[in-house]
Amino acid sequence: MAASAAEEMEWLSPRCPLLPAAQGCPRAGRGALLLVVTLSLLMYPVLRSLTLQLHSAITGSYISGTYSIAFINCLNEQIAKDIARAIMDKKLAAYVNILPKSSALYFWEGELEESTEILLLVKTRTSKIGELSNYVRSIHPFEIPETISLPIDQGNPLYLKWLEESIPQD
Repeated sequence: MAASAAEEMEWLSPRCPLLPAAQGCPRAGRGALLLVVTLSLLMYPVLRSLTLQLHSAITGSYISGTYSIAFINCLNEQIAKDIARAIMDKKLAAYVNILPKSSALYFWEGELEESTEILLLVKTRTSKIGELSNYVRSIHPFEIPETISLPIDQGNPLYLKWLEESIPQD
């Protein structure tokens, strides 16, 4: 039996030859390939962002989503003006619209509520939305202030350039 097992091994060796350098680790190339693929996938967002920024710098074109409009509801006009001014003083936005009273319906603690509110439209860098939201939360009288945003996909190139010049980089 021992001879037949040795014969079987000899029969397999021509089909699965091992190179002398790879005998200790027959699949070392797969590990390196896996590492390269993993790093590429992890670096993709950074590389894409850098490529888009470089393209924008060279061509002067706008990158969709660079700026956003944040919506912030306020209880009354005075609170809206105070919050808008505070946002501008902190240089968290280039422009804030204060829209007149609007009616609102919403559920609060399980009950349907109705109120009038003032809406702020805040034009800022998308990268500043987190900082803006945290700041508004710290100064807003509502327990849970509404701060939501939408990216600006397209717009007047001159206006978008003005936004870029008006809001400090991160």
